[in-house]
Amino acid sequence: MPIVRIPIPLRKLTNGKEEVAAAGANVGALIADLERQYPGIKERICDDAGQVRRFVNIFQNDEDIRFLQNLDTPVKDSDEISIVPAIAGGK
Repeated sequence: MPIVRIPIPLRKLTNGKEEVAAAGANVGALIADLERQYPGIKERICDDAGQVRRFVNIFQNDEDIRFLQNLDTPVKDSDEISIVPAIAGGK
């Protein structure tokens, strides 16, 4: 089962866990499984249309899913999925 790395702002939903296991044939199904296990997490990751929020990045291993097949990106048991909130700022 793929490992999902949870960012600090979402860990309150995962009982403080930094990494959790989730099942799914693709990233969208994996997010649905996260929601089943940790209610409320999907609305923090996806917008009302079900798409990944623009200030959230999801990586499959080291690849941004936006440059793969987005939520349809296939997931293997050996994959590591990282949810990374975008950081804004600068001068």
